[in-house]
Amino acid sequence: MVLLHVKRGDESQFLLQAPGSTELEELTVQVARVYNGRLKVQRLCSEMEELAEHGIFLPPNMQGLTDDQIEELKLKDEWGEKCVPSGGAVFKKDDIGRRNGQAPNEKMKQVLKKTIEEAKAIISKKQVEAGVCVTMEMVKDALDQLRGAVMIVYPMGLPPYDPIRMEFENKEDLSGTQAGLSVIKESEAQLWWAAKELRRTKKLSDYVGKNEKTKIIAKIQQVIFFVISLQTDK
Repeated sequence: MVLLHVKRGDESQFLLQAPGSTELEELTVQVARVYNGRLKVQRLCSEMEELAEHGIFLPPNMQGLTDDQIEELKLKDEWGEKCVPSGGAVFKKDDIGRRNGQAPNEKMKQVLKKTIEEAKAIISKKQVEAGVCVTMEMVKDALDQLRGAVMIVYPMGLPPYDPIRMEFENKEDLSGTQAGLSVIKESEAQLWWAAKELRRTKKLSDYVGKNEKTKIIAKIQQVIFFVISLQTDK
């Protein structure tokens, strides 16, 4: 098995193993899926930390408003009445105004926090130093653990507009966000090694040879399209 140390730019991401006979079309998609899957776990962990501290997302039309404005506009958080954490809520105001402040109690908060730390460890860049390869199965396991923790704390589920639920349902909208810029479309992913593009039409062994004990540093990036505008004088 060829060992790939996957980087984006100069930053280590994860280790991945593949036979030299692997088609690069398949390998490029595999690397992109693990890369994007790790980003998804990171986004979920970040939002779940906020969930543990300040409860569920407010409806979009209530976010950022003061209590007086909400009262004046006669707005109501109907999902907030349904999505009560197990064991009852503890009020902890969200100063940013994104979440409803009905936080889980300490016991349920720790369920979320512990699971977040375990999921982060699975996809951590420290796995590179430890020599542990990250697979899509490991990424899925981290996602399943996070989903399970949310179900324990919020058995009634989360509002359809809550980013955590949207992530679990693969309905997240990352357009216009910094997080969206980090994602690499599978169809537009490129792998490079030793300043050469690993073309999808070839096999890994076409570049690294037949030695299955080879270790390479492979960089992943998104294809850059150039639009050339031609102007003609009339």
